[in-house]
Amino acid sequence: MRVSLVPEVEVNSSQRALYDAFTERIEKNYTAFKAIGADGALLGPWSVWLQVPRTGEAIRQLIEAVDAMPGLSKVAAQVVTLVTGAHFNAAYEIYAHAAVAAQAGLSEDQIATLSAGEIPADLDAESTLAAQVAGKLLEGGVLPGPLFKHAVDGLGRDGFNRVVFVVAQYCLVSMTLNAFDVPAEEP
Repeated sequence: MRVSLVPEVEVNSSQRALYDAFTERIEKNYTAFKAIGADGALLGPWSVWLQVPRTGEAIRQLIEAVDAMPGLSKVAAQVVTLVTGAHFNAAYEIYAHAAVAAQAGLSEDQIATLSAGEIPADLDAESTLAAQVAGKLLEGGVLPGPLFKHAVDGLGRDGFNRVVFVVAQYCLVSMTLNAFDVPAEEP
């Protein structure tokens, strides 16, 4: 890990509001995996973002906005997240969202397949289409017109928009994790 974890007792005044907001979010949404160390230090991408509070706050707002977007089931959102994490081989993201995906209803086999960079054959139609769009976006370039039309028809405009922004959000998360060599579990 290329940044030092900040135990809660060492959180400074410029970090406090962000630390509190991240801690609240983690305790509300991410109880299936370890995201806070025994000393209160934030793990995962939160440990990095806490080091740069102004940027961390902007990222926190982005995460909240993307999570509030309508149009995609929890399962499909986790499929998109795992597709993105697998693309970047982001260890902590795959570790964390494998647990969240299981809570959302994905099977162990589906999670393993997605984590390996493949699309499981037994996903529902919404999740399959979301995974296809995410995979194509991660290849780079313009999304092909026929896939765009099929995605908007199949997911609705809100669902399509949410796929795009979940991919963008988890590209940011994955790059943060990989740049700072954040491990899948507490160092």
